[in-house]
Amino acid sequence: MDRRRFLHRTAVVGTTAIGAETLTATALGTEAAAAATRPLRVDIVMFDGVEELDCIAPYEVFSIASAHSQGGVKVRYVTTGRPRSVRASFGTRIEVEHRWAPAEADLIVVPGGGAYTRGEGPGIWDEIHSGVLPRALAAAPRKGLTISSLCTGTMLLSAAGLTKGRPCTTHQVAKADLEEQGGVVKNARVVDDGDLVTAGGVTSGLELSLWLVKRERGAEVATGVEGMLEYEARGTVWQAGLC
Repeated sequence: MDRRRFLHRTAVVGTTAIGAETLTATALGTEAAAAATRPLRVDIVMFDGVEELDCIAPYEVFSIASAHSQGGVKVRYVTTGRPRSVRASFGTRIEVEHRWAPAEADLIVVPGGGAYTRGEGPGIWDEIHSGVLPRALAAAPRKGLTISSLCTGTMLLSAAGLTKGRPCTTHQVAKADLEEQGGVVKNARVVDDGDLVTAGGVTSGLELSLWLVKRERGAEVATGVEGMLEYEARGTVWQAGLC
């Protein structure tokens, strides 16, 4: 093959590749635009002993975000058992009307709850010991689903094997255990590793949900929620690929 023919064929291949990249980028842009017009489906997992602020703060943030988002947000409480009244850590009764259905969610939020240092009692320890929720979480991952947690809820993800070898965080009283169980613990308020997002501490439910609102629905929506709450997210967000 002479040089002129070789250069011509190379140019054609290059143009074809660029065209394919353009089509891919266009398709991804169209997909992202379509996703922005669909409701973001958020399921918050509930169990006896759940910390009130851990579940209520994300519920409120996502509910407010719905009013600021073009596609809206559908947030609901779910339980692995039958729909029922859940008794939270300090006695608050919360009606849970929906069953565990991860195939119907875009985002799952796992709160913490209970006296972690005692190693027993209502809350995450009862859930870990029963094994029902950890098994359900272990089976949940799929393309398009983000699983998140806050406070000691991350230890439920750990029991499910979801944090092993991955960047994550939890409440300070559980960090040593999380690391011992294979989690790559980061000193950050929120740790975003793509389809796994974790946050540390009871009040971090605000930061977790505000970050996810920003990631999934944009900065304008997140700042709108902050304005409504008169609260600004604090602390560092560790994000895979940027740290």
